[in-house]
Amino acid sequence: MEGLLAIVIGVLYASGVYMLMRRSIVKLIIGLALLAHGASLLVFTAAGLTRAVPPVIPEGAKAITGTVADPLPQALILTAIVISFGVQAFAMVLAYRAYQTVGTDDLDGMKATDT
Repeated sequence: MEGLLAIVIGVLYASGVYMLMRRSIVKLIIGLALLAHGASLLVFTAAGLTRAVPPVIPEGAKAITGTVADPLPQALILTAIVISFGVQAFAMVLAYRAYQTVGTDDLDGMKATDT
């Protein structure tokens, strides 16, 4: 399973970097989203895939017994999802405002307006 996820992460990173190199702002935002998803999957995979019960201490026990899922990577991934959503929302608003001002979403066309 880790091998399959490694391939998926590689594809997400490769396609995200490819989209970042395009000339359109819309493709740049899509590339940011792909990179964010790849990073989340990387944290999830690096923490180890465990199909087990949640980390809850049974009644009457003093410690967790058996194999349980680690909650820290899940919390990190949730935080990364919220941050990437905020960055993508800001980038979309910025791109929309730039399109209103310049009239194009081409990055080379926007460089011509720097004078």
